[in-house]
Amino acid sequence: MLRVRFLAVATSCCALTFGVAACGDDDEGGGSTTAGGKTLTIYSSLPLQGASRPQSEDVIKGERLALKQAGNKAGDVRIKYVSLDDATAAAGKWEAGQVSANARKAAQDKNAIAYLGEFNSGASAISIPILNEAGILQVSPSNTALGLTKSGAGAEPGEPNKYYPTGKRTYGRVVPIDTIQGAAQAQYMKDEGVTSLYVLNDKEVYGLGVAKNTEDAAKKLGIKIAGTDGWDGKAPNYRALAGKIKASGADAVFTGGIIDNNAPQLYKDLNAALPDAKLFGPDGVATVDMTKEIPPKVQAKTYLTAPTVAPDELPPAGQKFYKDYQAAYGEAEDQIDPYAVYGYEAMSATLAAIEKGGDDREAVIQAFLDTDKEESVLGPYSIDEDGDTTLTNYGAYFAKGGKLVFNKVIKGQTS
Repeated sequence: MLRVRFLAVATSCCALTFGVAACGDDDEGGGSTTAGGKTLTIYSSLPLQGASRPQSEDVIKGERLALKQAGNKAGDVRIKYVSLDDATAAAGKWEAGQVSANARKAAQDKNAIAYLGEFNSGASAISIPILNEAGILQVSPSNTALGLTKSGAGAEPGEPNKYYPTGKRTYGRVVPIDTIQGAAQAQYMKDEGVTSLYVLNDKEVYGLGVAKNTEDAAKKLGIKIAGTDGWDGKAPNYRALAGKIKASGADAVFTGGIIDNNAPQLYKDLNAALPDAKLFGPDGVATVDMTKEIPPKVQAKTYLTAPTVAPDELPPAGQKFYKDYQAAYGEAEDQIDPYAVYGYEAMSATLAAIEKGGDDREAVIQAFLDTDKEESVLGPYSIDEDGDTTLTNYGAYFAKGGKLVFNKVIKGQTS
């Protein structure tokens, strides 16, 4: 079995039956010893139901592409890939019980070596402690909430230490954190002439954090904060909230949250009440499906940020990724979700860590934390002691024609 130098795995587990949407693999075999060496398992946990499904599917394609190009191996270790669904039909998005079940499934698998997920920061707040106790490397392709790794503005009391019961770090990510995204958002607003901003959040871990980070960054650039509020993702409409924002005199609204929490309806109602106001959203709503769900007049007032940039702004390896992705999946470049390349890099960095650490979970974690790439699909970067990337670029986008249209690169300077 895997050599684990520390930590005991909790023995209890929620009973769960996984269907096709919940679990799949690349048929790389089980965790037995093969002629090419031991087979270890990398789990992926992403929402495969609800509004985030298309986005998650592209992330999975990126992960699978990286694994395939590596010959389904990490050094001499053969890799089995298992995709889990952290969403439920009832919730229509990630769901806490499902997230916990996925993490425990990996934690109780003696051949598990890494876990790629979650997509949503609130979900990772649930899975990180479980995987931390099991001593399994967790790498997110998309989490940006500051409090998962660092304390400070935008983090909740007790963060991040409450996520690491062992006192050791086992989690990291390949996307820049929300202090950087908040700074990029504020600069985008300043560039677009915003003077008075109303800040909303969807009351989830990610939404609360990115809203706070953006609010603080906007203040530093001299943008007035006209008010702050939360929105209910299950509400049928937001006409009353939009009227309240109109009365504040704000000329722009920031929506810290995810598409799954009824973001398209929120944008429609905001635009109806404030047709001249600019609507700014973070990566949680910077999806192709978001642009398809809002009408042209709303798209014309929508400004979004995502931690990736246009393919031609990427280094050669990143540009090659898009060509390889199109060849593998037949998907038009402008229909590929921005997070697909982060799925690829999450898998790539994880495979590199396994190649160095072998079947020793603790060594694999340390190898990931020691990541220092001179070349990658995202450009050169390293991982700091907290598990965060040194990347700082964010892409500024428009919504047009039901698509995300790249505008420019913004460096999220936090100082």
